[in-house]
Amino acid sequence: MTAEPNFVLDLTVALGASALGGYIAHRLKQPALLGYLLTGLVIGPYGLGLQKDVEQIQALAEVGIAFLLFALGVEFSLTELKRVRAIAIQGSLLQMGLTTLLVCSVSLLSGSAHSPLQGIFLGLVLSLSSTAVVLKTLTDRGETSTIHGQVMLALLISQDLALGLMLAVLPVLNQPDSLGPALALAALKILIFLAGALALGRWVVPRLIQHIAATESSELFLLTVVALCLGVAWITSQLGLSIAMGAFVAGLMISEIDYADQALGKILPLRDTFACLFFASIGMLIDPALLVSNLDKILELVTLIMVGKALIILPIVLAFGYSLRTAVQASFGLNQIGEFSFVLALVGLEMELISEQRYSLLLGTIAISLMLTPLWINLAPKVVDWLYQLPALKGYLKVSEEPKLLSVPEDIRDHVIVAGYGRVGEVLVNVLLSRGYPVLVVENSETAVQRLRNRHAPLVQIPFVYGDADSDLVIEKTHLETAKALAITLPDPTSTRLLLQRALVKAPGLDIIARSHTNEEIDVLTQLGAREVVQPEFEAALELGSHVLNTLGEKSAEIQSVLEWIRQDRYRSIRPAHQVGDG
Repeated sequence: MTAEPNFVLDLTVALGASALGGYIAHRLKQPALLGYLLTGLVIGPYGLGLQKDVEQIQALAEVGIAFLLFALGVEFSLTELKRVRAIAIQGSLLQMGLTTLLVCSVSLLSGSAHSPLQGIFLGLVLSLSSTAVVLKTLTDRGETSTIHGQVMLALLISQDLALGLMLAVLPVLNQPDSLGPALALAALKILIFLAGALALGRWVVPRLIQHIAATESSELFLLTVVALCLGVAWITSQLGLSIAMGAFVAGLMISEIDYADQALGKILPLRDTFACLFFASIGMLIDPALLVSNLDKILELVTLIMVGKALIILPIVLAFGYSLRTAVQASFGLNQIGEFSFVLALVGLEMELISEQRYSLLLGTIAISLMLTPLWINLAPKVVDWLYQLPALKGYLKVSEEPKLLSVPEDIRDHVIVAGYGRVGEVLVNVLLSRGYPVLVVENSETAVQRLRNRHAPLVQIPFVYGDADSDLVIEKTHLETAKALAITLPDPTSTRLLLQRALVKAPGLDIIARSHTNEEIDVLTQLGAREVVQPEFEAALELGSHVLNTLGEKSAEIQSVLEWIRQDRYRSIRPAHQVGDG
């Protein structure tokens, strides 16, 4: 009976300290993720020792991983998965293969590995990146639906799938006769799981969710969604695959049904709560004394791995036809060592592929690389901007960023340019077409361009440019000088700002309407020169307010006057006080 109160206390300490660490990080304008990691270090067994039962906290942390990947699966629909399937399969195999080869070669030459088997093992451990940390960082930045975000997530999901093969192969690496059967068995397990998941997702899960939703019980709906997420994750763990993979597939099962948004809304609070435990649990593994005594070795390893992986990932992403901007951001986002490398490292320790000291060094290296990830992702756009200013790259950029596909009449004029053909862009295009206005769409997703062409053909052919909207070469093809307006509905905040700046350089008097991704960005985009900035959440609130005021008897003219004033004032009167800018 004494263990239960202790566990409740440990959980309370972990959550309370994580909240404090996240708050301090936020006040210092750093990602909350860093606050959680440092919190774990402080309260863990190597810090103040406030956390007594780290294993139980880590067990709960696995639930956080499951919820993180489940939410991603709900948002990351099968249609979007097809969009990046080439780089997901071929690109991930290239990345893991080249990383393993590089690490194996370097470790054998330097003497840190005494056999090819040890070198291959180290390569497998270091080839994995962190799904949880990258996903959390992209979510906080609102970049999960951007091109670079989806490329990163596609590679990460493939790595999680490959983890099952790695765990099957490791025990028989030194038994060549057993290697083939082990690989075949692991592949068979994956195929059986995916076939079963496909069948459940098509014939069972939609009907189950529909019947539960019909009860109109919020509790039943939440319990069913949680049970589905953890149940499928448990099945994959029993098959020797990763929990993350199972949870992601569970999310995909309901991503295409009508209740996907409701399921996502229910799971998000649980996801955020348990995810902070996961990041804190990583911090608990860090031994500050070990870091200090081996700081030079660990920093060398971190530098070698993060720079080396970035240099491997960069050309792979470029080879699949993505822009330099996407390649740099993906390489900066995936150059850490993943949380599942802890699992592989433990297997290697049990197999005596690494010593206790090397295992401890690996833990420190993994933890530091995870802590640096949010900083690297934040740094990537600045590095991209610097690279684009280099004269030596001008020729390459001219060739690589030339629009791959375009359908633009040379005499087009008085048109509205819509940058981004996602959900918002598609609705805007339909509104403009219904009123008879000429439209030109700019989009860097082949799937979105194909949807654009199929949706309106053969009645009308909408001019489009296929390429990155913030590229000077793409902008030149849009005939900005003869356009009436530019509407920016891009999912990437950085691309939004760059396009706005470059468009105004070429056409200073152009009427530009931009979509804001965060409340703080409203003032930034306005100061950069946007004629109007739209914040979707505020607009939804204004529409709701309009209907409520109308119901309460307010006159329509007065309501519209109030709404117009709020918009002209850049939503200042309805923004939280700490989010109102000075501009």
